[in-house]
Amino acid sequence: MQKSLFVIGMIVFASISINFAFSQEIGLSTFQETAQFFVDKSISKNVTASITLQTTSIQEMKIPSELEQKIRESGNISAVTLTNQNQCILGVDNQSCILINVKRNPEDKNFLQIQNTTLRVANQFIDDINQVFDTNAKLHSTFIHSNDETSMALETSGIISGKGTVSAVYTMPMEDTSSMYEKISALLIPKEIREDGGFYDVARNLSINENAKMTFSIIPSETKSLMQLRLTAIYPNTAPSITEINPLKFLKTDELKRSKYFSSGNYPLNSIIQVVILSPEDTKVSDVKGNILPTQMIGNEMIPTDITKAGWVFDPMEGQRIQGKYIFGDKSSVRSEELVFSLGGEHLKVDNTKIEFDESIAVVTIITIVAIAAALFYLKGYRK
Repeated sequence: MQKSLFVIGMIVFASISINFAFSQEIGLSTFQETAQFFVDKSISKNVTASITLQTTSIQEMKIPSELEQKIRESGNISAVTLTNQNQCILGVDNQSCILINVKRNPEDKNFLQIQNTTLRVANQFIDDINQVFDTNAKLHSTFIHSNDETSMALETSGIISGKGTVSAVYTMPMEDTSSMYEKISALLIPKEIREDGGFYDVARNLSINENAKMTFSIIPSETKSLMQLRLTAIYPNTAPSITEINPLKFLKTDELKRSKYFSSGNYPLNSIIQVVILSPEDTKVSDVKGNILPTQMIGNEMIPTDITKAGWVFDPMEGQRIQGKYIFGDKSSVRSEELVFSLGGEHLKVDNTKIEFDESIAVVTIITIVAIAAALFYLKGYRK
């Protein structure tokens, strides 16, 4: 509860923080590129490498304004998702899916009532959604989300799925990831962003991986919607043996460059690398090859004291759940060897500076919240 209140407080505080940031010539773009690396030693035993491109601007992901407004103002939709994930929902096999997630009406007491309410809401949107995605998805079923094991393991609540959500599932023939990613990115992402490279190029190259899958989501809030295009590659049963973390190895690249879309200004927080490690027993971060940023604790969050420098922030850095975020600062790229660290070994000492609260530091928290939301989308996603 305390953490939720802190997050809400930070969001309310965003406009003040952003104005302060701009006065320091640090900008925030609505477009963000995030690389995630998830090592799950506890549940799935898989390693998952993902690239997420996301924005709240319908100019940067071209959703018709009428549809975005209709979804947002309905008040009943928690997410709209297009995916070619295998078994996007229980009972669906070898088909691509469009899922319209509807908030469950507490007055519905049985499955028939739940199904009728869900379809009454979802059927208002599917024709428009098919038109935007150039698809022809047909109703398959409804699915009631009763729990989310991975969300529970990460101590998060189900934003995309989880108890209180019902999916109207529409299916269509399975499409290979490479062609689907090309098609959807061409439809939604402006040519300017696609030609500016960065994380987009890495995702495009990763899409040919035999275990790669694509997901696009619209997640509405009261005033705007978050659009996310995600390319995910899963490496089954590889997590238990990993003791050295090398994120770019699983993204099939030796260097991760930022998008040139940010070259017109100073946007140190719009490209982020995130690593999440779940372990059945306590472990810790050690032998970090790159830079570790000095930090301060604000509202139970570890925040870097200088966002213009490149480096890691680990929070927590030991235990059964480890999370690290790499901030590019003033750098335009990072090489694979700069991101390597180990699990186990000697305890890592970090300079956690005690200083007075700085308004500009709150900007990092706002961006980190968005980055974590992107990363956790897969973790709360649709799986068997």
